[in-house]
Amino acid sequence: MNTEDIWLGIDPGLATVGWSILTTDSNGMVCLIDYGTIETKKTLSTPERLAELEEDLVTLMEEFEPTKAAVEMPFFSRQIKAAGVVLQAVGIINLVCYREAEIIPVLLHQSSWKAHLGDGRASKDEVAEILSALFDLENLPVDDSVDAIGIGYAGLCGLTNNIS
Repeated sequence: MNTEDIWLGIDPGLATVGWSILTTDSNGMVCLIDYGTIETKKTLSTPERLAELEEDLVTLMEEFEPTKAAVEMPFFSRQIKAAGVVLQAVGIINLVCYREAEIIPVLLHQSSWKAHLGDGRASKDEVAEILSALFDLENLPVDDSVDAIGIGYAGLCGLTNNIS
């Protein structure tokens, strides 16, 4: 890989984590290198799932060697039971980014990175449509990787409203 910044975009979760890798070419154009999801086994305990997430993130970091990261900071209402485990996953993501590459991720609210794409309230389908056009992608899956691409894109393009 080149010496340009390589951005890791992360849509955190415990069951599914979306990820993306982006950089810029010699003309300054944003390039999507790869994207996907990490899924943990639902039959495992939360600590086991967090360990599985950590292992998979380390592998991702070793493969792509990102130099920057953008992570969505989830917003929860009081009724959401999953808030605690998702925030634990964000902690694992922060840990791996720092330990493996000394990266302190930019933490972005959903509405801010979506607004960077044109609509702070865009649905996942609308985000997928925007990103498909932006990166000339066909058959972009409408899953957590779509959000991760948008998050990474916003970070790479300079959206730095870090909320840590």
